[in-house]
Amino acid sequence: MSAGMTERVRPAKLTPAFLDGLVTRVPGSTGNTWKLTEVYTGDVLTELPQSSESDIERAVATARAAQREWGSWPLRKRLKVMKKFHALVVRNQLLITDLIQAESGKNRRMAFEETCDVPMGTSHYIKRAPKLLKDRKHAGPVPVLSSSTEVRRPKGVVGIIAPWNFPFATGISDTIPALIAGNGVVLKPDNKTALSPLFGVRLLEEAGMPRGLVQVVCGEGPDVGPTLMAGVDYVMFTGSTATGRVIGETAGRHLIGCCLELGGKNPMLVLADANVDEAVHAALFGGFGNSGQICMHIERLYVHDSLYEEFRDKFVAATAAMTVGATYDFGPDLGSLVSVDHRDRVASHVDDARAKGATVLTGGRARPDLGPAFYEPTILEGVTPDMLAGSTETFGPVVGLYRFRTEEEAIRLANDTDYGLNASVWSTDLERAMDVARRIDSGNVNINDILATAFASKGTPSGGLKQSGVGARHGDQGLLKYTDAQNIAVLKKQVMEPQGDQTYEAYARQTRITLKLMRWTGIR
Repeated sequence: MSAGMTERVRPAKLTPAFLDGLVTRVPGSTGNTWKLTEVYTGDVLTELPQSSESDIERAVATARAAQREWGSWPLRKRLKVMKKFHALVVRNQLLITDLIQAESGKNRRMAFEETCDVPMGTSHYIKRAPKLLKDRKHAGPVPVLSSSTEVRRPKGVVGIIAPWNFPFATGISDTIPALIAGNGVVLKPDNKTALSPLFGVRLLEEAGMPRGLVQVVCGEGPDVGPTLMAGVDYVMFTGSTATGRVIGETAGRHLIGCCLELGGKNPMLVLADANVDEAVHAALFGGFGNSGQICMHIERLYVHDSLYEEFRDKFVAATAAMTVGATYDFGPDLGSLVSVDHRDRVASHVDDARAKGATVLTGGRARPDLGPAFYEPTILEGVTPDMLAGSTETFGPVVGLYRFRTEEEAIRLANDTDYGLNASVWSTDLERAMDVARRIDSGNVNINDILATAFASKGTPSGGLKQSGVGARHGDQGLLKYTDAQNIAVLKKQVMEPQGDQTYEAYARQTRITLKLMRWTGIR
């Protein structure tokens, strides 16, 4: 595996004054701070304030006060802000890319592609929101004399807990539909990656959003989460399944809704008629994009027996040729893992697999010569369920290779997991691939792609099955989940009871006849 260029000059715009200016909006009355570092070097970028319980309570109260104004605005006025915000994100895309790279250590391609998610999602909901949030009139129980109107009301204040792997995309993309629906937001990014979402909030205010409507609080999850969830009206969480269970339980105790996008142990199926070269090329991104730190990335790669040796040899050669480096240009194929702690976790999965008999076909080493948290893209063969890499989400640049003989076997192996977030099926026969895809227990299945086609299809819900989550982002559901449906019903004449001297027995006979007639005529 070759190293990329070793030039690590931090982009000129990421000055201490600029970075310190971003974190000033984070409330931190205790004076406690987190040393937010540049992942490539380990150098401290800025001191991030840590929010106390009282800081979080005030943040929720501030967002709630601002929401009363924002929620009273007509939708067209809110969308005008979003149109300006869209333009500002595109104008500042390369600066946002710099911030993402500095705080997360990912390579520049992945950082840039992360910035694209926000304008894509914003544009989709600018177009779709007028129809989704418009009052909808429905028939009432009595034809002509009654009606029911569905009114969409904002929840109030939404708590958004964003992960470190895509801090700008998840933090801001989840915020946008909540705002369009008329809510205030309290955003809790990961300490390691708070800079890009903080800049996103600055751009929202520059676009005309009322100050205070989106609050950002920071701290470790156990310190911030309980107080945040005690104050908000809905929670959007992206992260591990273990933490998702805690979030779900807490939301239940507070009787608030939640949406949870959790972990995955995602399979890729290369069927007997697949184009091997295309599948190998895609598997490089599927296994190693963002150094494997993508919830939807591939960790289990199943290849038909007739193609296995050809695929394996080409995949290993292509992986070994990937460039890994710490630069702020588009050169390296891979960047760093997010932290030394996470590097050690990934390494422990590989070491465990090696000790229990798996073969490392390529990679399998940390790269301290490149930076504190670098790890080589790694392919394992002979992985078994008793290994950490065989059953637990590794969330790093580690892929297990497996062979199968029949499609039934491939589907069974793909479904042999507690997770169900994403899957990939490769075949030159699209009808055949579609049949296989429908039988995989996964919220997202990509045919002849890894993950981008499903995730970037903003009009379709994207979520997980089984232990991979509850609810979805994107699609109509991705906006409507941030609203409550209010039913306003009108009865024009008092006819839902006996009329005049009519007995209830007569009224009951009349009602039975009416029910049959309405079914026969198709009215009900």
